[in-house]
Amino acid sequence: MTVCIFAASSTKVDSQYAEAASLLGYLLAGADIDVVFGGGGIGLMGKIADSVIAGGGKITGIIPLFMKNEGWGHPGIQNMIVTKDMSQRKKKMLEMSDAVIALPGGMGTLEELTEAITLKQLGLFHGPIIILNTLGFYSSLLEFIDSMITHNFLRLEHKGIWEVADTPGEVINILGNDVKLCTEWRKIAKI
Repeated sequence: MTVCIFAASSTKVDSQYAEAASLLGYLLAGADIDVVFGGGGIGLMGKIADSVIAGGGKITGIIPLFMKNEGWGHPGIQNMIVTKDMSQRKKKMLEMSDAVIALPGGMGTLEELTEAITLKQLGLFHGPIIILNTLGFYSSLLEFIDSMITHNFLRLEHKGIWEVADTPGEVINILGNDVKLCTEWRKIAKI
C-alpha cells in the first residue's frame, strides 16, 4: 500500500504536531506502508520524511520545479520526482497512492484535502481519506462541513468519504481495516 501525505511546511507550529507527524512516519515505515509526500524538507513534511527514512521505510517526494530551485526539497529523499507545477504535483501524488492522509497544515494542505474529497465524491479517487485531527486541529473544518450538510450543500452520506483519526495509531488502524470501497459516490453527488 502507498499513502499520500498532505502536511504543513511551517516550522513554527506547536511541537505536539511535529511529534505526531514523526510518530506517524515511524508507524507507516513499521507497517511496511510506502509514503508519497510533497518533497519538502521542513515542517511536518520534513518530520514525516525524517521518520520514514529513520524507520527504514520507502518514501517518494514529489516537488514542483520552482520549489526545487528554491532549495525547499528534503535532502535525504532518494526518489524525488520533479513536476512542472503544483497541479501536476498533486495529480502525481494521488495517482501514485492508494490512500490519503491529511495532517494539520495551511492553505495548501486544505486545498489538497478538499480536492481529494471532491475527487472521491465524483468517483475519480477510490481510496481511504483520513484526516489526522491532532489536538483537534480540524474540528472547526468538520463543524463547517456539518453546516454544509445542514444547509443541503452536501449530503449526509458524503461524511462517509473520509475518516477522522485523533492519533497516528488510529490512522494505522483505519488503514489496516477492511476498507469498503463505495463506487456509488458519483451517483449521489447531485443533491
